[in-house]
Amino acid sequence: MPEAEALYIELLAGVKNLLRADTKLVGITSGGAWLGERLQKDLGLPGAAGVISSAMHRDDFAQRGMTASAQTTLPFEIDGADVLLLDDVLYTGRTIRAVLNELFDFGRPACVRLAVLVDRGGRELPIAADFAAAHIDDIPGSQSVALVRAESGVLSLQVKESA
Repeated sequence: MPEAEALYIELLAGVKNLLRADTKLVGITSGGAWLGERLQKDLGLPGAAGVISSAMHRDDFAQRGMTASAQTTLPFEIDGADVLLLDDVLYTGRTIRAVLNELFDFGRPACVRLAVLVDRGGRELPIAADFAAAHIDDIPGSQSVALVRAESGVLSLQVKESA
């Protein structure tokens, strides 16, 4: 498994190439939100990155119920915005579908793009990242991959058996 801090440096470079003058960063809870917060700071962008939750639009809501993750906070206008979604791991594409539904509840962006730390393949929906710091396709479907942030802010990737 690649080292998360090294992948973050790759993500930072990739996001720099995707930025436009008016791009708004929006991180998906929780790993993507951590990435958005850090990228906003490291890129010297004004204001705060947005945070978006997939909880209310998931197609497995009946099984998962409400999670303790952060709620959607978008400190800027979505109508007409150039939005760059950020996530830690792209797998089936279902979280991205749910997040797009949530985003459109707040307005109609001009453009939505996606940057991820890890693309692990296994798509169930026709969704692709505009930038992925790493492509890892040798993780069994019985395992999940998640970004973990230590109190010090250091990032690491964790692989565990899915529930």
